[in-house]
Amino acid sequence: MNNSIYYHLFDSIVNTYLIERCGLVPQTSPLIGLVVSSFCKVQFFAPVGFPEVLDLGLRQGVDSPAAVGGYTHVFVGSESRKSTPMSEQTREGLSMLLALGTRNAKL
Repeated sequence: MNNSIYYHLFDSIVNTYLIERCGLVPQTSPLIGLVVSSFCKVQFFAPVGFPEVLDLGLRQGVDSPAAVGGYTHVFVGSESRKSTPMSEQTREGLSMLLALGTRNAKL
């Protein structure tokens, strides 16, 4: 697989998490996340390809990932596109991703 496929998978994983754990509904939420930065490490750790079944997810401390990627979102009003405070449900969902020892990080 090439980088564009990895980015597609990363985007799907992040959006699924935002919908399932943070309460965002793309069609109706007053808040949306805009991607302002993203990366896919150029150094892949293991080859993957069709017809292999992939185990995808947001994780920390995985023993042997095939690739690592990330996104930085800025949450804005869906209509105004201006900075908007996150809802408590969104903040709680995102706080579950913080590594141990960083629970006081600013969200």
